[in-house]
Amino acid sequence: MKNLPYIILCNLFGVALFASWYLPADHGIWFTIDRTIFFAFNHLLAESPAFLYLVAFTNLRPFDAVAFLAMLGIFIYHYRHQGRAGRRWMLAMGAAMLLGAVFDKVFTETLDECLGFDRASATKFFTESGEMVNRVSQLSGWPCKDWSSSSFPGDHGMFLLIFVCFSARYLGKRAFLASLSVFLLFSLPRIMSGAHWFTDIAVGSISAISIIMSWYLLTPASDRIIACLQQHGAKILDKLVR
Repeated sequence: MKNLPYIILCNLFGVALFASWYLPADHGIWFTIDRTIFFAFNHLLAESPAFLYLVAFTNLRPFDAVAFLAMLGIFIYHYRHQGRAGRRWMLAMGAAMLLGAVFDKVFTETLDECLGFDRASATKFFTESGEMVNRVSQLSGWPCKDWSSSSFPGDHGMFLLIFVCFSARYLGKRAFLASLSVFLLFSLPRIMSGAHWFTDIAVGSISAISIIMSWYLLTPASDRIIACLQQHGAKILDKLVR
């Protein structure tokens, strides 16, 4: 397998990144980074009404659809430049991407059951620790997401990263850079509101994706799944192609 050295490197990186957070008492230096980032944004919520309502708006549930539409826009751009056969392939690739998200979710849930690394969001943690915390939902009066009982790893970030990985593997450099921009832009609101810690994304999401997607995309696995979907789902794909 020609990509085996890269797969091993990705796995070593993912394991080392996760271990650097999981093994030290109270998460070591990562907790200091998390705390600094959280309170930098949290204090600004009370100081700047403009920032408060920006964070509130970008953490409304319907806003999650904007991230989906951004990814869909990148997908459709490439889809429209394909012939009929290319469009069938892209639809199969999209299905394979969703299947990859299922693999990643199962992996993280299984690992959580074994290691028990789940934790409350930053807002919930510091509130229950007795510290003064500004909550976006209370300050703005909007039903936005700023609190979670289970925030690690960041599912939102993982799903965005899966799209980044597939774009890099199949759609080229421009699609990769565009999808990476979507990931960075739409991961930030959850961190700013305190619904996620910085490390939920920077450690949890990235370490999981480094391990799972390396085995999925750097081996023949994804190519074979796409080919299988094209073969056995040909009638469905033909109806969907426009």
